[in-house]
Amino acid sequence: MARHIRFDASDSGGKPGAGMGDMAQLQHLSEGTIDLDEFEDLFRTFDHSAWRLESRRRFASDEATDTYRQFVETGTVDWDREDPYCELIRSQTTQGKRVERVRIVDQPPTTGQLYLLNNAKRNSGLGEDIRNLWRADAERLRLPSEDFWLFDSRLAAKLRFDDEDHLIDVELITESAEIARYSAIRKAAWHHALPFEEFAVRLSDSE
Repeated sequence: MARHIRFDASDSGGKPGAGMGDMAQLQHLSEGTIDLDEFEDLFRTFDHSAWRLESRRRFASDEATDTYRQFVETGTVDWDREDPYCELIRSQTTQGKRVERVRIVDQPPTTGQLYLLNNAKRNSGLGEDIRNLWRADAERLRLPSEDFWLFDSRLAAKLRFDDEDHLIDVELITESAEIARYSAIRKAAWHHALPFEEFAVRLSDSE
């Protein structure tokens, strides 16, 4: 049986847990709310692409980690590149599948956004393509204040948070007009976002 990964809201890492459901359950997924275990399974079963828009200023799950505390205290993180999340994403990208995201960043960035900019160095090593976009530019482009994944250009997974920034569940969307909207958001965000390395240099130069 495969190891179970509890996905964090920002996907900065995962924690081993107990058990895992049958992959066949994904065959019947349609519009509606799924739990975090079902959400995790989407990363095992997508065919060619997983793309994310990440627009939040903080994630409570990140702030509860040792790596976040290490970042706040030292400004750097000793990332584990062999944890279950890394193994899963690496296994997908080595098959030629694309994992991409655009992170929207405030000016000045929040501590959580700087933490994830540091994390991008690790995740890019897994084969992810991570880009950043200033919030002012996102607003100019009329990008929504949503966090979502778009899988294979046919299924959107909208992440839903409580008032304290904890991820509580995920809404699946398959309606064609909504998928077209999410695809248009992806196109606009991806076109204007900068690779995280270039973004980090520009951020450093502006300080």
